[in-house]
Amino acid sequence: MTGLTSEERDLLAPVERATILARTLDWAAINSGTGHIEGLAAMAGQLAEAFAVLPGEVTLVDPAPVDKVDSQGHAREVVHGRHLVLSVRPQAERRVILTGHMDTVYPADHPFQTCRWLDENRLNGPGTADMKGGLSLMLAGLAAYERSGATLGYDVLINSDEETGSLSSAALIAELAQGKLAALTYEPALPGGQMARARPGSGNYAVVVHGRAAHAGRNPEEGRNAVLAAGDLALRLAAMRRPGLSVNPARIEGGAPNNTVPDLAILHFNMRPATPELAAEAQAHIQAAVAEVCAAHDVHMHVHGHVSRPPKAISAGTEALYGMVSKAAADLGQPMSWKDTGGVCDGNNIAACGIPVLDTMGALGGSIHSPDEFLLADSLDARARLTALVLHRLDRHGVLPA
Repeated sequence: MTGLTSEERDLLAPVERATILARTLDWAAINSGTGHIEGLAAMAGQLAEAFAVLPGEVTLVDPAPVDKVDSQGHAREVVHGRHLVLSVRPQAERRVILTGHMDTVYPADHPFQTCRWLDENRLNGPGTADMKGGLSLMLAGLAAYERSGATLGYDVLINSDEETGSLSSAALIAELAQGKLAALTYEPALPGGQMARARPGSGNYAVVVHGRAAHAGRNPEEGRNAVLAAGDLALRLAAMRRPGLSVNPARIEGGAPNNTVPDLAILHFNMRPATPELAAEAQAHIQAAVAEVCAAHDVHMHVHGHVSRPPKAISAGTEALYGMVSKAAADLGQPMSWKDTGGVCDGNNIAACGIPVLDTMGALGGSIHSPDEFLLADSLDARARLTALVLHRLDRHGVLPA
């Protein structure tokens, strides 16, 4: 670890892997799938107790209301867990925000519930990389930073719904991001330890198609087939794909018995535009395609959804933040690079507020969102040191490098 001052060496010396790993194992043992409200409450309680060691106020914030279209085509409110917020030195002139999420993609009845070691460094377990390990190392990094005579203010936001789009926490993210010098988000690093650069936007949609039922044998001509119309729309949406815009028709629900012309179908699709201009253009295409299909099939459609994750462009401030973090990583013996990725996260929402953000500050690992998910244990203390050093240098330098 060359390039560190004696003060920085003293700051980082107490960071040790065992404590971070033990916390990660404890938290990975709690099933906190986005829809498992009891598990999220247990996880929030554990996090509140753990982050209370920092010199700030911990609160649990109620989620904003969110509707989702059910299998009958009705918009129903979806229950979410509460979000954790820690505010440290709220009156400080210079403040940053650190974000993460407590939810995982594994529901309460998923068979992937326990951790096991694949070798001396790879820990297989639900949420170990995404992102129980990231939350644990974030805390360790903050605790180390606080031992350095810290003056930088910060907010920590750990939401309960990132894996389903942060719809119940989006307003909270925007509120807390305002006025911040920089943002660090603890998504796992990309394969090989790379940092995520630009990201596309993302929107999830449900189109409810209402047709007209009829007997499939006696009078099919009097029916209006909702499934056929949904399929036509899916093909038209898929044809919108182009460089910078992906459209994925993912599921059609509804239908009827084989002897009945179906009068209900719901088409679910995801759209990922690389730029705001493409997002606006795609939205216009969706509206046009819906109008064309309604006219062609004599059906009615209702579109639910929008681009909830804005495209994440790279600003000069983000370039400067990456340069600072990359220099800190190099000084720690952790060479770093970054590249564009097709995934989305809360970094999209923060960047849309005009705040420089690095959103892959978390643990290294792989195979996330699958039963093969694993964490590299040696990244826990390494990334905790990186967090502490970055905050320390932001504190001492006051501004991002030009």
